[in-house]
Amino acid sequence: MFNSWTYSPQNTLELQVHKIENVMKTRILVLDPIAPEGLELLRGDSNFEYKEIHGLKGQELKESLALFDGAIVRSGVKITAESLEGNRKLKAIVRAGVGTDNIDKNAATRQGIVVMNTPAGNTLSTAEHAFALMLALSRSIAPAYQSLCCGKWDRKLFMGAQLADKVLGVIGFGRIGREVALRGQAFGMRVIAFDPFLSDEQAAKLRIEKVQTVAEMLPKVDYLTVHTPLTEETKYLIGMKQLELLKPGVRLVNCARGGIYEEAALVEGLKRGIIAGVALDVFEEEPCTNSPLFGMPGVVCTPHLGASTEEAQTQVAIEGIQLLMNFFNTGEIRHAVNVASLDPKMLEGLRGYLDATYRLGLLMAQWHSGTVSACELHYRGEVADKDTKLLTSAFCAGLLQRAMADDVNIINAELLFKERGIDLIEKRNRDLGAFSSSVTAEVLGGEQTVRAGVTVFGNSMPRLVSIDDYRMEAYLDGHMLFFTHDDMPGIIGKVGTVFGKHGVNIGQMSVGRVQQQQGGLAIGVLNLDSRPPQLALEELSSIDGIKKVQWIELPAAGVLPPWLA
Repeated sequence: MFNSWTYSPQNTLELQVHKIENVMKTRILVLDPIAPEGLELLRGDSNFEYKEIHGLKGQELKESLALFDGAIVRSGVKITAESLEGNRKLKAIVRAGVGTDNIDKNAATRQGIVVMNTPAGNTLSTAEHAFALMLALSRSIAPAYQSLCCGKWDRKLFMGAQLADKVLGVIGFGRIGREVALRGQAFGMRVIAFDPFLSDEQAAKLRIEKVQTVAEMLPKVDYLTVHTPLTEETKYLIGMKQLELLKPGVRLVNCARGGIYEEAALVEGLKRGIIAGVALDVFEEEPCTNSPLFGMPGVVCTPHLGASTEEAQTQVAIEGIQLLMNFFNTGEIRHAVNVASLDPKMLEGLRGYLDATYRLGLLMAQWHSGTVSACELHYRGEVADKDTKLLTSAFCAGLLQRAMADDVNIINAELLFKERGIDLIEKRNRDLGAFSSSVTAEVLGGEQTVRAGVTVFGNSMPRLVSIDDYRMEAYLDGHMLFFTHDDMPGIIGKVGTVFGKHGVNIGQMSVGRVQQQQGGLAIGVLNLDSRPPQLALEELSSIDGIKKVQWIELPAAGVLPPWLA
């Protein structure tokens, strides 16, 4: 919570100290009510301060998000593209729960904001609620109780069906789907599952039947429950067309996301007697207080209560806040929905190559200097077994950095690539080459193709080992000057004379030949202590035998991009 402060001339020094402390703190915005146990974690860490502002939308939401480093949200607030537009401060959003439909993930990615969720926190609560609805459908729990409330005792009216020996269909076999399946088996049900990532081995181990398509499942099941996100592929997974495939008397349960079942189709199925029961905890439009399903025989609905247990709310609050704190304290990215996960140990192991590939991208953008249409990255040796997707994102960030006004980082770089129509190809070869690990980039466009390769010495010393057809070993930092020339005596001395004349000191120098052959073309790579004046570059270009002079500007040694530092 923000500390209050009153200014007076007597406490000017204290005010300055207070401002410095606040600048150093990471600011978290809590957009929806979360369990106090999560907030207690923030209060206990002096690196953080937080503010609770609930129910924001529109311009107020946009202005508030622009003031904070991180945000945590449940399902009440919708973070849209408009609310993120122009945001330069926000780095992470956590959804305290599973579904992230209320967060525009493409917009967040474009802004370089990582989006994480808490998939495990409400797993058991949601699975239990799905099963509770299944039982309520089978035994007419809600209408039977309502009948009693109306003073009636009619046992024949509420004849039920047992779950034992029935077939349960589970679409989406993640954490929640698996827990529902286990409960179904405990009740003596036969379980059929569909999930594109469910292996035959895992299905056999869990004693469930796996099907290849949803259509294959529908005629077989007595109960159907869905546990998938709402995507273009899963929207109206059960709609009007599927009514003809459903087994007559089937009962449908949805505790995942509204819109996976087409509500109009459910109404039609109930009217035609195809569907015996519908249990919904989620709806296409929420909050939903008026639906044609409400009041129909065989229907039981709840107002999105799947995660509404004290245990689940405590768990998702704690887990969500821990995700934010770990992200800002250690760089850990876990349960991200728009970028690869990254733990501190992996980050430390990749840091040298993340820096090297980022610098490679910066180098290639200047070496090519034209319109880019495609890039190929070749990972060779030990690095091929690492998370090359992150390294590719770092390269993309470097390549785009100088061409864009917006901030570019490993979160948004690949998306920005695709939006600009640049083809991106990644190849890996585990065979060792001249180095234990190396990364080579090839950039194409405008009838021009350029190549460069890098490696890392030790843990944190990036080196340029090739450019186009030249092989060398050069420092990959600071003020760099490349000059291609005829491989003949006297060239290097003349270059040194020019820089001596203009007071520019050469810190490091490397030379390379095409395939190490004498007498052809060669390249010189200089690391200079300062940028040479334009007159010096012109004098270099006029030296007999020098074909091309190219100035390249890279970060100084040890200076990391903000997203890596």
